[in-house]
Amino acid sequence: MLKKVIGTLAMAVLAVSMSFAAGKKKAPVFKVGVIYVGDANEGYTEAHMKGIAEMKKTLGLADSQVIEKTNIPEDETCYDAAVDLASQGCTLIFANSFGHEDYMLQAAKEYPDIQFCHATGYKAASSKLPNMHNYFTAIYESRYAGGIVAGLKLNDMIAKGKITAANCKIGYVGAYPYAEVVSGYTSFFLGVRSVCPSATMEVRYTNSWADMTLEKETAEALIADGCVLISQHADTTGAATACQAHKVPIVGYNVDMTSVAPDAALTSAAINWGVYYTYAGQCAEEGKPIATDWCKGYAADAVLITPVNDKVAAAGTEAKVTAAEAALKAGKIRVFDTKSFTVGGKKLEDLIASNKDFAKYAAYVKDGYFHESELISAPAFDIRIDGIKELTAQ
Repeated sequence: MLKKVIGTLAMAVLAVSMSFAAGKKKAPVFKVGVIYVGDANEGYTEAHMKGIAEMKKTLGLADSQVIEKTNIPEDETCYDAAVDLASQGCTLIFANSFGHEDYMLQAAKEYPDIQFCHATGYKAASSKLPNMHNYFTAIYESRYAGGIVAGLKLNDMIAKGKITAANCKIGYVGAYPYAEVVSGYTSFFLGVRSVCPSATMEVRYTNSWADMTLEKETAEALIADGCVLISQHADTTGAATACQAHKVPIVGYNVDMTSVAPDAALTSAAINWGVYYTYAGQCAEEGKPIATDWCKGYAADAVLITPVNDKVAAAGTEAKVTAAEAALKAGKIRVFDTKSFTVGGKKLEDLIASNKDFAKYAAYVKDGYFHESELISAPAFDIRIDGIKELTAQ
């Protein structure tokens, strides 16, 4: 009788255990989706891919937990890509190009349980969507550092009699006349001017983020117009190829250009996207909130310049730029210090006080400098300062 009671109890316990196990759901596998405007053959996207790889390594994610979509244009295709990633179980989705933002917002409204993070955009805060986020880096800091490298090269060229202080004209290959590009070329120019005050700059646009032929042709046009040094906010090595052919120094963007321009490349302004991707990935995996707007620079090791090419750079450049980077990291150098530029011959603060067209910048200017990427992560400095000639977009 006792054995029968014990057996009955054991079967009852087993039945309860099996019932509990059947009702218990297995935790879903954490998955991340990534939407790229280009692929590994284009410097900007390559830099993002390296950041995602760093996130995977740091968080210990398997290849199957990260789904990447390349060459996604800035149109409805982006929305379709986001929906597909959501259907595959991704609970965190990134997109890396400016024109992707509206499609990410559309998807974020439809999938409130998924976190959407968009690079270079500005609409996350105003959307009021708790699952929509913008991110960028203080690339203007590393562009400023790259400008110092360029300015020292100009001084070296003057000292060697190759150019004169009066014809220190540099050229800039820009993608679009957006604030992101204007902020970038201005910070580069201010870095140049910090060591070579006679420099002027000419900007020409390609109206494309990545078009190697157009970038090459635009750089050639700038050189033909008398520019003795080139920089860029465009994503391919086209400009560097032109500079190598004409033996004109260049400060590139995203990647080290010395492989295609060993006799011309000085350095490149670059971004370590892994800092953000690791942060956002960890937050999403642990169920913690992600900042609506995120922007970090030298202080977080989120920006850098690629190794200075000693073959082309002026002697002593490495030491001087290292000191400048340390000052940027410590906040001792403010890139958009309003004492370092004028607009139509006037100080920015005076224009804000007297000209209604500049009143919108009042919230950004305090303590003697423009607080770029602090109110929102995306660049906001779209002011055309003295010393720069911006040609009408082609």
